[in-house]
Amino acid sequence: MPKLKKQSLLNYVYRFFDIIVLFFIVFDLGYDHADNYTSPHVFGLIALSVLLLVFNTVKLFIYKYKNNKRVAQVNILIISILLITSMVVSLTHMHNDYHFVLQKIKPILELGLILYFLIRLLVLVRYIYEVYFNPAIVFVGSFFIMAILGAFLLMLPSATIEGISFTNALFTATSAVCVTGLAVLDTSHDFTLVGQSIILVLIQLGGLGILTFTSFFAFFFRGSSSFKEGLNTKDFIAQEGLRDVFRAALNVVAFTLTLELIGAAFIYLSVHDNTVIKDKLFFSAFHAISAFCNAGFSILPSGLFEKSIRFNYGFQWIIMMLIIFGGLGHNIIFNFYKKIRIYFLEIFERDAVHKRVPIITLNTKIVIYTTSILLFVGWVFFFISEYNNTMLEHTTIVGKLTNSAFNSVSPRTAGFNVINYSEMTMPSLLFIILLMWIGASPASTGGGIKTSTFALATLNIYATARGKSRIEIFGKRISAESTSRAFAILSLSLIVIGFSIMALLIFEPKHTSLLSITFECFSAYSTVGLSLNFTPSLTEPSKYVIILVMFIGRIGMLNLMIGLMRQINHQFYEYPKENILIN
Repeated sequence: MPKLKKQSLLNYVYRFFDIIVLFFIVFDLGYDHADNYTSPHVFGLIALSVLLLVFNTVKLFIYKYKNNKRVAQVNILIISILLITSMVVSLTHMHNDYHFVLQKIKPILELGLILYFLIRLLVLVRYIYEVYFNPAIVFVGSFFIMAILGAFLLMLPSATIEGISFTNALFTATSAVCVTGLAVLDTSHDFTLVGQSIILVLIQLGGLGILTFTSFFAFFFRGSSSFKEGLNTKDFIAQEGLRDVFRAALNVVAFTLTLELIGAAFIYLSVHDNTVIKDKLFFSAFHAISAFCNAGFSILPSGLFEKSIRFNYGFQWIIMMLIIFGGLGHNIIFNFYKKIRIYFLEIFERDAVHKRVPIITLNTKIVIYTTSILLFVGWVFFFISEYNNTMLEHTTIVGKLTNSAFNSVSPRTAGFNVINYSEMTMPSLLFIILLMWIGASPASTGGGIKTSTFALATLNIYATARGKSRIEIFGKRISAESTSRAFAILSLSLIVIGFSIMALLIFEPKHTSLLSITFECFSAYSTVGLSLNFTPSLTEPSKYVIILVMFIGRIGMLNLMIGLMRQINHQFYEYPKENILIN
């Protein structure tokens, strides 16, 4: 049989195995089984793992392409490690009951199949990038598919305590993928450990973006990048050049996981003697990922407003640091890392010749200055505005300062609450709406119109007032394209939020507060997740409006329009210019 026919046959067999693996994952994790089903399940998992090992070994010798061989090698490595681990566990517990041993190796084999399926899924997404090349559409499609898949996973019987409707499952999945945090159900009470784990995975995938994850695996499997794949990744991780773009994606994933691991360790050490927290390790991991991804989900009954947590100021500062790092964006952090590295090189390598070029980019300066001003102004504002209101229960000055700092950090797309927002003063709520609208920084895990957009709009007002036709700052001139893009994003955000407020006013009862609806819509668009206790009472049509607003807020309306409408062409003509009367 010719080699190409063998490869085609193997591809069909591969897809058959993918379906079988998916069936086992859903059947084992999605449904509760009686003890008498344990033996068939485990033996089925062992048989499937051995078959996958044999099949990938055969594939390794038949496939001629290097990237296919690398995928097969990774699959073989994963399955071999988990089969060996299962054997070691079985030998270690030989003296125990037969069913006890099976219960021990079952989760190990399930983990192996999940990892195997994720790799296959990422390879599939990478194939889609090659077949259909449009970065914006692929980016939007990735989030849409994740939200739909997440909804079906959350509808599995073992994911919830008392079941869940498709609307509520889709709302929760979209909120997790779009790292928003708005919840129609209580994450701690209505979802099981399986359901909470599904939400956590959706948060992680949504925070980093499916493109960054896929680029990381594509780089690992190929060791190099093609021009087309580079464009897909470059569009999301904000890299100017295509050179080593997948290595940059690898750095993003490594940086994210490292910070989340450090954050989880600090959270684990900061929460001690807390009877509300059932699993301290899972609690730490969940809140570290949720904070860094600016998601706002919590597995505590009252969120971070839980009495045992809202007075733990050390824990709150850890959450704040994770939110800030996640909201700044990896390109800002890497820019500072480059500055520090070159600084030390100049100290220790005195003979080295370095060109005196600006290392800290204009983008970094604008983001850092804007973020710092917003955080400081918010800190002072909330300290004054809420001192004799929601801060009365915090008796120490440290507690009041921590509380006001948290209220300044969280509205900028994180969505955690250490106070009851429905009890805040009207000026505080209006200022929170402003902070939510501005949001985090570009190429970060946060939403909103972004700090750079707000900064450019403000600088343009100043430049126009002074009679200048362009924005000049830090010895640089801002391009006209950046300014026009900023105002397009600003206008589109207000249009989308305006339509969503109008829709909710139609679908909600007449007695519903306009402030609650406005607050909810700004929170949804900016993927914040704060609410005036309004989300659980949303009507069915209103839930779909908020789902759409969260989705648009996460992917960006402008990105969607560019993907649908952009035409790459060169115009070799220019129309006559005419001024329009403004104001």
